[in-house]
Amino acid sequence: MKTKFSSSWIKSKQARKQRKYRYNAPLHIKQKFVGTHLSKELHKRYNRRAMNLRKGDSVKVVRGQFKNKVGKIEEVSLKKIKVYVSGIEVVKRDGTKARYPIHPSNLIITEVNMDDKMRNKILGRK
Repeated sequence: MKTKFSSSWIKSKQARKQRKYRYNAPLHIKQKFVGTHLSKELHKRYNRRAMNLRKGDSVKVVRGQFKNKVGKIEEVSLKKIKVYVSGIEVVKRDGTKARYPIHPSNLIITEVNMDDKMRNKILGRK
């Protein structure tokens, strides 16, 4: 457990090693952690179960205090492995509103932003 990140690390049952791997992973590996399931309609259309989240995708929250809320992704934070969705805010004690970060596993993609050329290639391939 001396090195911060090891690319040869495969798996461990120890939760502390799993947390350490996810925390110290480089950004190109953390990109894989921000994927989530597609809705049933998109699953049938693209023949894919899951996809990485991008800014501009429409998502539905399926777990937590904001369950069944729908909004567009404003920001994807790879460093924190969190997503910020429009319309999902928490009111602080002084009355100001703050954006609320949501883990990608608690979301379902309902509409895909097709502005990205690479995403068009990926979806066209399947």
